[in-house]
Amino acid sequence: MKKIKNIAIIAHVDHGKTTLVDALLKQSGTFSAHEKVEERVMDSNDLERERGITIFSKNASLNYNGYKINVIDTPGHADFGGEVQRILKMVDSVLLLVDAFEGVMPQTKYVLKQALEHGLCPIVVINKIDRPNSSPDQVVDMVFDLFVDLGANEKQLDFPIIYASAKNGFAKKELEDESKDMKPLFETILEHVNDPEGDENEPLQMLITNIEYDEYLGKLGTGRIYNGSLKKNQEVTLIKRDGGLVNYKVTRIFGYEGLKKAEMETAVCGDIITIAGLDKIDIGETVAERENPKALPVIDIDEPTLAMTFSVNNSPFAGKDGKYVTSRNLVERLEKELQHNVSMRVEPTDSPDSYIVKGRGELQLSILLENMRREGYEVQVSKPEVIMRTVNGVKEEPIELAIIDVADEFVGVVIEKIGIRKGEMINMIQGTDGYTRLEFKVPARGLIGFRNEFLTETRGTGILNHSFYDYGEYKGELTTRRRGVLISMDAGTSVGYSLNNLQPRGILFIAPGVDVYEGMIVGEHSRENDLVVNVCKGKKLTNTRAAGSDDALKLAPPKEFTLELALEYIDDDELVEITPNNIRLRKKNLTENERKKASKNKD
Repeated sequence: MKKIKNIAIIAHVDHGKTTLVDALLKQSGTFSAHEKVEERVMDSNDLERERGITIFSKNASLNYNGYKINVIDTPGHADFGGEVQRILKMVDSVLLLVDAFEGVMPQTKYVLKQALEHGLCPIVVINKIDRPNSSPDQVVDMVFDLFVDLGANEKQLDFPIIYASAKNGFAKKELEDESKDMKPLFETILEHVNDPEGDENEPLQMLITNIEYDEYLGKLGTGRIYNGSLKKNQEVTLIKRDGGLVNYKVTRIFGYEGLKKAEMETAVCGDIITIAGLDKIDIGETVAERENPKALPVIDIDEPTLAMTFSVNNSPFAGKDGKYVTSRNLVERLEKELQHNVSMRVEPTDSPDSYIVKGRGELQLSILLENMRREGYEVQVSKPEVIMRTVNGVKEEPIELAIIDVADEFVGVVIEKIGIRKGEMINMIQGTDGYTRLEFKVPARGLIGFRNEFLTETRGTGILNHSFYDYGEYKGELTTRRRGVLISMDAGTSVGYSLNNLQPRGILFIAPGVDVYEGMIVGEHSRENDLVVNVCKGKKLTNTRAAGSDDALKLAPPKEFTLELALEYIDDDELVEITPNNIRLRKKNLTENERKKASKNKD
């Protein structure tokens, strides 16, 4: 058996997972001395680099003291929990990273719960101990309490603790120790991570946990060999999720050396590898011996909690920006997404131009939309809706655990705003630095559209984190947006004169010189009702000039929407039109007559 250690790094978003992987790769000699290495080298996707978050789990391997350590970096955001769940099937332990300043956060609880349920014994890494006002000892107590709350067994409770600063590249076993490198963490991994179980002489069993594409090799499947061994050009049987058997030949085998794939002739149990040649391979399926195919347990993934309707763009500006604008293009792209995104579902609707897409949260769906617009797709989407369920005749809805860090002066207004959204406070911790931590259980639908309002009310200083907690009894109707919108009554180009006259009516979303169409949303009304306005009307010109009245217009900057903000903002009768170059808000029914008819039918 090879000397192999398989480990995943799990944590709440922004607690330093990818930075820690950077330090481990550099100090293990993975990169040569002259090689220029970017920060967060594992975040290879453009969106990951722009946003500073990990979206897709990624493999790397490093060598230390004769051991090959396979390291898997996982996403920290709750919306990508499906990535974490399937990765835990591949490893024998996890590094649980916790920020020495922020402590235990909602996603810390979620990922640790998953690891404990898989029977893994985590190594706890208290990261960012160099941060001012950090309290590592206090965080260790919080982590221990969390292990107890989640029902950890005695072996799991006896977890080793490492104190680290991934950014500065050092780790230590005790806070008082002197350390200049990651050696204490490497030693702890070798000592506490179990060797892979499995028998090299048993029939082959490999579980597929990730899918990717190569333009030369086609579909590639990544996973771990649990039993037996695999050779290049070996005849195998693929056991599908429904139990069906398909015969293939494995044409190529790749292992990992650092971040790069390296071709192998043979792989043995314990190895994490990528294989080519199986063109119908999918996540959760087993690659097995041809003569004696035995399936491994299928990966269980939490069900989606949020749904949105994706439709073909039918606005007056449809087809001006994008390359892919038809329903065929849309359904092909969604089917492609399903092949590697295990926590997403796509369902048809009554209309051939619309599909219901279900996922784990707004961020997961907005990342898909952002990727689509960059690829040249045009699409319009509805307001996100939570997915209800009925258990024993009782209607239930998803409840989120929200942790809010806010300045003391804003505590009252935050409690009031969460109360309006049917939130229930479960904890309040007064800090010594002028900040208070509030913990709430809130219906997931109550948090849709809340982040923008929250940042406004706390003047941009509040921090909001939330993740799925459980299903709870339906809390009744709630209203999230309390203001109407300004709707363009005509098609044309916006004019500064008209916009200036509309400023007292509310907040504008567009600047002068922007093309608009009838039914497009151009601003937020200062009152609860919608208002139809003319933004294309220019000033009538005469030869008369008046001192003062013809001064340059003073327009406030328009409110700009990111994709996430737009999805949070819209109401039930509105859509977000997404194209490669534009994000527009619009009414579902573009003309005022259609909207009046729809309103009467609803009543």
